[in-house]
Amino acid sequence: MDLHADIARNLTEVRQRIGRTATAAGRAASDITLLAVSKTFSVEAVRAAAAAGQRDFGENRVQEGLQKITQTADLSIRWHLIGTLQSNKARKAASAFHVIHSIDSVRLLQAVDAAAEEAGTHPELLVQVDLAGEATKHGAPVEHAKDIVKAAQRCRAARLSGLMTVPPFFDNPELTRPYFAQLRAVRDTLLTEGVDPQLLRNLSMGMSHDFEVAVQEGATIVRLGTAIFGQRHV
Repeated sequence: MDLHADIARNLTEVRQRIGRTATAAGRAASDITLLAVSKTFSVEAVRAAAAAGQRDFGENRVQEGLQKITQTADLSIRWHLIGTLQSNKARKAASAFHVIHSIDSVRLLQAVDAAAEEAGTHPELLVQVDLAGEATKHGAPVEHAKDIVKAAQRCRAARLSGLMTVPPFFDNPELTRPYFAQLRAVRDTLLTEGVDPQLLRNLSMGMSHDFEVAVQEGATIVRLGTAIFGQRHV
């Protein structure tokens, strides 16, 4: 197995699929950020993807992410935190990650913003919206999410850039379409209520098994792990 060749080949294939899907949907592929979810994979895998031109990487856990950020400090890449963030880790996350996808309360928003101001950083934030009410998933219900978005307009250091969701897993990716369409509708409603479009320019949705449906429904960030790095062994 050639790690570099395998990951480079997978990235090429995924980018081609994103491009074909975007074109068919009347969108520009350049408007969609491919986020390589490197959680549980090695730093060597991250380096292989970076060598193949990948720029954005996602981690679920703050500590694992911090270790990889330190070990890849020589690379020109961007790190996203896509997993649950506890308020007591806001300081570490705000100082190290470029983008945080999992803001699910006004309290957490304020903690991250205060930490960013103290650290002199300006992380992008996405509000995680819970559209399915699954006990195992995090996120804010729609009405609470709207309150977070409106509170984010008062951030001093962090910058809101959109919404994120994690729908239920279905073997048939078409079944995720209503969740992606609903996240887009939440965004559109907020825009009609006067929220600055720059604060809602991103929709982070879609993973390895359903990202093409997400692109069709307006995703600007798709979060892919196994499609790039292969199966996880954890």
